[in-house]
Amino acid sequence: MIYYIFEFLENNYNLPGAGVFQYISFRSALAIITSLLVSLVFGGKIIKFIKKKQIGEDVRELGLAGEESKKGTPTMGGLIILSAILIPTILFARLDNIYILIMIISTIWLGLIGFIDDYIKVFKKDKAGLAGKFKILGQVGIGLIVALVMVFNNQIVVKEKLVSSNGQQNYEFVEVAQKSSKTTIPFLKNNEFDYQKLTSWMGDGMSKYAWILFVLVVVLVITAVSNGANMTDGLDGLATGVSAIIGITLAVFCYVSGNIIAADYLNIMYIPYSGELVIYMSAFVGSCIGFLWYNSYPAQVFMGDTGSLALGGIIAVVAILVRKELMIPILCGIFLIENLSVLLQVGYFKYTRRKLGVGKRIFKMAPLHHHYQLLGIHESKIVTRFWIVGILLAVVTIVTLKLR
Repeated sequence: MIYYIFEFLENNYNLPGAGVFQYISFRSALAIITSLLVSLVFGGKIIKFIKKKQIGEDVRELGLAGEESKKGTPTMGGLIILSAILIPTILFARLDNIYILIMIISTIWLGLIGFIDDYIKVFKKDKAGLAGKFKILGQVGIGLIVALVMVFNNQIVVKEKLVSSNGQQNYEFVEVAQKSSKTTIPFLKNNEFDYQKLTSWMGDGMSKYAWILFVLVVVLVITAVSNGANMTDGLDGLATGVSAIIGITLAVFCYVSGNIIAADYLNIMYIPYSGELVIYMSAFVGSCIGFLWYNSYPAQVFMGDTGSLALGGIIAVVAILVRKELMIPILCGIFLIENLSVLLQVGYFKYTRRKLGVGKRIFKMAPLHHHYQLLGIHESKIVTRFWIVGILLAVVTIVTLKLR
C-alpha cells in the first residue's frame, strides 16, 4: 500500500527519497520493524482482551512438573502473530505480486483453520477441537490452491542458464514454461531436479502429466510441515523460536532466488518476482521474535493452533514457491523429528499391544520435547537446545547453496 503511494509521488512529483521504496532491502527492514512494533504494542492489548474474555488454557493432563501453573494462561495468541505478518506485508509489499497474494491467502486460510480449532476447544469446551479430518481437509485445500496456481498461472515462471554445445554457460537466462516441474535438490552438483523423471518410466507421453505429481508433493509438504509445527508447539517459546530461525533461512533463499545476479553467482534457478517474498518473510520473522516477548518462559500467552498451524503452513508454502521443498527435511528437522516421534510412539505401541498383548513405548512421552521433560530437564533448557539444533540445521541448509 505505502509502496504505491511513494511510487506515485516519485513518478508524478519527483519527491526526493521516494525511490528508496523500490528497494526490497529497505522495505524488508521496515517490515521487520513494523512487525515487531505490532507484536509489542498490540500484543499486550490482545492479551488483555483475551484475558477479559477468559480465553485461557486448561490444565494439560500430562503429568509434567509446572503444568498446573499454566492453567488460565491466555491462548489464541496466534492472532498476534497473524496480525504482525499481514499488516507489514500489506503496507510494504507489492500487492500485485502473485507470490505475495499466495502468501496472504495462505496465511488467512491456515490461521482460520487454527482459529476454528481453538474456538471449539475454548468456547465449546471440547478438548478434541476441530476434527482431524477437517484439519487435513483444510490443509489439503490450501495445498491444492497453491499448487494449481503455481502450475497454471502465467506470472509464475522459472528461468535458468542456457548451456552452449561446448558445455560452457553463457550467463543468459531462458524462461521455462510456467508448468515447470523443476525443483532444487541439495548436495548435488547439478542441483535441479525435474519431477518429470519420476513419470518418464511410464512413457514419453506421460512427462506432460508430471504437474499432477508436483501437486501431490505440494499438498503432502504443506500438510506435513503444518502439523509438524503444531506438534512442536508444546513448550514456551519452542515453536516460535524454531520458526524464526527457519524464517531467516527462507528469507535468504527468497532473496537469492529473486535476484538475477545472486542466482547467477550461486548457479541456481532464477525465479522472477520472488524477491518480494523477502518482505513477507521479514514480517514473519519479526512477528515470531515479537511474540517471543510474551511467549518466552514463563509464557504470558500461548499461540494455540491459530498460530502453530499457520506457522508451519507458511514455512512450507514459501519453501515450495522458491523451489526448495526438498530441503525441508533438513531445514525443518525439528518439526520432522517431533512428527516422527509421535508416529513411532503410536505405531510401536499398537504393534506391541497386538503382538504381546501389552503396549510398549519408545519414548517416555511424545512429542519428543515431553520425553526430555520427563527425564528431568528444565523446560527452558530444552527449548534453548532445540533452538541450537535449529540454527545448526539452518546453517547446513544455507551451505547447500554452494556445497555440492
